[in-house]
Amino acid sequence: MQYGKIMIITSNKNEKIKKIIKLRNKNKRDKYSLFLIEGYKELLRASKSKIKIESLFICEEFFLKDNEYTLIEEIRNKNSSIYDCTKEVFEKISYRDRPDGLIAIAKSFKNDLENLKKLIENKKNPLIVVLEGIEKPGNLGTIIRTAAAAGVDAIIVTDPKTDIFNPNVVRASIGTLFTTPIYVEDSKKVISFLNENKINIISATPHAKINYTDVDLKKGVAIAFGTEQVGLSDIFMKNSNHLVKIPMFGDIDSLNVAQSTTILLYEAIRQRKFS
Repeated sequence: MQYGKIMIITSNKNEKIKKIIKLRNKNKRDKYSLFLIEGYKELLRASKSKIKIESLFICEEFFLKDNEYTLIEEIRNKNSSIYDCTKEVFEKISYRDRPDGLIAIAKSFKNDLENLKKLIENKKNPLIVVLEGIEKPGNLGTIIRTAAAAGVDAIIVTDPKTDIFNPNVVRASIGTLFTTPIYVEDSKKVISFLNENKINIISATPHAKINYTDVDLKKGVAIAFGTEQVGLSDIFMKNSNHLVKIPMFGDIDSLNVAQSTTILLYEAIRQRKFS
């Protein structure tokens, strides 16, 4: 298919290819305020959001269907540059075992808490997820995906140990990173913000005495989760309205943080639906 005037890249030594490789590194993503988006579903969500896609690299040999052509045109019509790569070059820049022939360089974005304040002003009972110090990109991306499915109003990532623009976060979220409001801030500021806006903090911890089903999640709440290894920090433990646990009945004392998030979010949905 013809896309108009585009550049064909046949060498791994091309400077644009080298730049993509560099953007796998967080320091380079921070330096250039750019990140990578790979995959059809991820790019489809990005193209329908406010994400600025600077350039798109394609390889038709990896396309799975014909939908890619419509997406390419949508992205090109937003003044993005299109580069056609050989199979060998695309295999070099892809970080997936099974590429689907689409990788983009996009501008990083940042939302501050003032934006969140405007967002929740007209929400009667906002539902927010707070993630403190989550380390594994796959977990972070999966939680973002779950939060999007649950229809949360916002996600706040505090004191992050992994970059929200890590390629594996983008992949695990299947692009919902671009369609669900997400904020990055330190824990103290987040707690102050939630208190000022009268949003209850519900913190998940196996050390709690109350089961997650025994607290009111119908009101405006921010449900907080910490790392699997150490859990939430003292600042959340001491400043929460309630500490809750997921009861364990087998020979195990904790769940994966993404699983825990799913359980509590859908309990919030259940309570709100049947209230």
